[in-house]
Amino acid sequence: MSQIEKLVYSVISGQQDKNIKFSELKHLLNYLGFRERIRGDHFIYTKDGIAEKINIQPKGIQAKPYQVKQVREIMMKYKLGGKENV
Repeated sequence: MSQIEKLVYSVISGQQDKNIKFSELKHLLNYLGFRERIRGDHFIYTKDGIAEKINIQPKGIQAKPYQVKQVREIMMKYKLGGKENV
């Protein structure tokens, strides 16, 4: 299993929200085709065909658990991160 597959599984499973690094979450969003815009410490991600914007900020080196949950909900809603994406 590749690193990106492990990361997708960790986010989708919902059992590792507190243990996802901010850099890993950024890497996942870039991998899934989101465009990144930075405003201060806010990283804003958009993607064609997806109405929601994803706004994440670091908490030290970790991603905030509620933001990991938001990413998971968008991945599930739009069926992102499946085998065809990984």
